[in-house]
Amino acid sequence: MSLAFPEGTRALVTGASRGIGAATALALAEQGCDVALNYRSSAGRAEQVAEQIRALGREALLVQADVADEEQVTAMFKRIRGAWGPLRVAVLNSGVTADGHLAAMSSGKWQEVIATNLTGAFLTAREATKQMYADGGALVLVASTSGIAGRAGQANYAASKGGVISLAKTLSQEVAPRGIRVNVVAPGFIDTDMVKKVPPAHLREAVKAIPLGRTGTPAEVARAVLFMASPAASYITGKVLTVDGGMIPN
Repeated sequence: MSLAFPEGTRALVTGASRGIGAATALALAEQGCDVALNYRSSAGRAEQVAEQIRALGREALLVQADVADEEQVTAMFKRIRGAWGPLRVAVLNSGVTADGHLAAMSSGKWQEVIATNLTGAFLTAREATKQMYADGGALVLVASTSGIAGRAGQANYAASKGGVISLAKTLSQEVAPRGIRVNVVAPGFIDTDMVKKVPPAHLREAVKAIPLGRTGTPAEVARAVLFMASPAASYITGKVLTVDGGMIPN
């Protein structure tokens, strides 16, 4: 089964300067996509990913924007369209955490996470679908197993990622007649900067609940995203694929 994309496919990955986003951007480039790399502040790291993509013979376009800012998101999509024409693939990966138990959580921590993870997904998904209306395309939203099963200390994060899943399921129904597919990949504990913030003792306990007995890698998540975005998944929409080593029972 080939995961290669048609020649000239242009893709956007948000939060592409590191971790899952960077791995996904490289995976898309390896399968023939030119990739627009969104980042908020890590310009140097984003440029490193761009250099790797260009070394593969594909085009890379750096697009700085805070996905929680409507004007910046609109400008980002306008710039991509002006440079390349309409997108055919969008991977909405941007995410932040600000953990803490609900009883002690400030409204600022709540709003920060909801703004980036959920409002950011809404804004980017809205603009991406506009570009795909005429000729179709594929959106993949990156959620989390916390958005499915919840996780103590992550009320804001779990709520935002649960919202992302519901957003994707609804959008998939709205845009299917236009040939646009919308799916979700929900990682578990993946070896990223976000998971490295977890206290080691807590992480060891979490790994005990993973049947495969280890954390995952960004590349393993990227392969799942790649499949969902590719023509190989042409009859799949509105679905959630967990990448968690078996931690969440089906």
